[in-house]
Amino acid sequence: MTAPDQAAGGTAGDDDAIELVAQLRELAGADPGDVRQVVAEVLAALDRVAGGALREHLPEAIRADAGLDRTSPAHP
Repeated sequence: MTAPDQAAGGTAGDDDAIELVAQLRELAGADPGDVRQVVAEVLAALDRVAGGALREHLPEAIRADAGLDRTSPAHP
């Protein structure tokens, strides 16, 4: 038997992602620079939680925007 979300063609995670994208688009409409800053802060926080492992999977430009290319560890 399939879960109701799967039967409808989506999952709860898909709904969360769609909502996040909608919120980012709304914010970007106001000021794309603010969105870039928020995304950089979120990526830096995720990288700290992952013990620095996230930065290895990000393109160089994104690492630079998030301040993840620094030689010294990021401070919380």
